Amino acid sequence: MLSRPESKPSDVWNGWRIAVCLAAFGLGTVAASENGPLWPPTPELRICADPNNLPFSNRAAQGFENEIAELIAQDLGVALSYTWIPERNSLLRTTLNDGRCDVVLGVTSSDSRMLTTQPYYRSTYVFVQRARLTDPIRSLSDPRLGQLRIGIHVIGDEFNGLDDRRSPHELIQAVADGRIDLAIAWGPLAAYFARISGKPLALTPVPAGQGAAAGQLSYDIAMGVRRNDSALRNALDGALSRRHIEIAAILAHYGVPVVAADPELASRR
Repeated sequence: MLSRPESKPSDVWNGWRIAVCLAAFGLGTVAASENGPLWPPTPELRICADPNNLPFSNRAAQGFENEIAELIAQDLGVALSYTWIPERNSLLRTTLNDGRCDVVLGVTSSDSRMLTTQPYYRSTYVFVQRARLTDPIRSLSDPRLGQLRIGIHVIGDEFNGLDDRRSPHELIQAVADGRIDLAIAWGPLAAYFARISGKPLALTPVPAGQGAAAGQLSYDIAMGVRRNDSALRNALDGALSRRHIEIAAILAHYGVPVVAADPELASRR
């Protein structure tokens, strides 16, 4: 984010977000929900995903959203299949909203365009610095920032329009190579590119309540369905609850920075 999670917080990754759309999968063994009818059983979990968007997804199913989708399909007892759709601004319109897909993974739980599930993780923007610094930057109010070469990848408006047009990969590699001193980027992207940079890098969460939009540096990430599809949302909620331990392990394996839920936000659900 001084470069942006991509578009607005309601669409946390925009260009970088993985969009996973699950079309018509079934729940034959799930009990009826008190909140409405079950989602009708069908033979497979059909997913729309970006074929080249690691660490979220790729055609070889090497992303953490690929693994989470596989886990959900297993929980629901259905097959998993993919339709590959490169990420673009019209993704919701051309997949979820026109019926080509039923679910989008990797949206903020506050996205009002969709009915969202319970969050399956919460992440944040992070400072990326070379490791072993005796006194790393931990705050946007640190006076040393004025003397540093900084790159920022923004996905929202959190840093009041400040932006570095390099990709997250280029920014993180620039820190590793010593061409800049500090990068600020969305945690899942920063963790992945730091891991493959070939240099020891340290990630430190940017504290909440800092930046132009105070408190908008961490986001609850959920799955979204069409606004009238409460049966599917309820089915996904059940699978997410049953598999939360495995999902946490997948996120940890990919090094995704996970932060505690905001108590105020949690109290509103």
